[in-house]
Amino acid sequence: MKLSPVTLLQAFLCLSPLHVATGFTIPTTPHTHHRHHHSSLSMSTTSADGKTFEVEVSMPPSTSDMIAQMKFEKILSEPSEIVEVRYSLPFGLDVAPKEGLAVCTKDGTGGEKVGDVLRYTSQWTMGLPRGDGIVTTAASFSGGVQWQCSLFDVMRAGRWDEVVGALTSNVESRTDEVVLLFERPIKSD
Repeated sequence: MKLSPVTLLQAFLCLSPLHVATGFTIPTTPHTHHRHHHSSLSMSTTSADGKTFEVEVSMPPSTSDMIAQMKFEKILSEPSEIVEVRYSLPFGLDVAPKEGLAVCTKDGTGGEKVGDVLRYTSQWTMGLPRGDGIVTTAASFSGGVQWQCSLFDVMRAGRWDEVVGALTSNVESRTDEVVLLFERPIKSD
């Protein structure tokens, strides 16, 4: 029995409770926003030049104060926008490789639509602690590796299984949500 890439991705995401942003910041004043734990949707448009997107993304888990400040080029030739989708875990997602892109094949409950192109997904990897404090410096010297979240650039993936690996790294033992950034063509009326 041969499984299609869509079927394999659906299987991975159903079984699992489900390149890097240009910068991270931690707000100097605490904020009290509370992110949805089911699914949420927000949108951003292109920058003034019309060729790049500039977005800020609150990083998982939902209790994190880390914010990624991103600037990246559009890939669609027509006018488009970035759609941020958040799901609590476990989550389902229908995307498949198509002409070098990870394309949404079925509308989702989080707001993604057929034809949206997955650009970034939250990803968990092992790494040294981030920060510039004494504790993080000491942890770095002592080999204190830990799980860290970044945003995986789907367009830089060399193989489809890298995309699947990034998506399925979002598990309940590490986070309570997954963040997905889609590029969506803007329909003209």
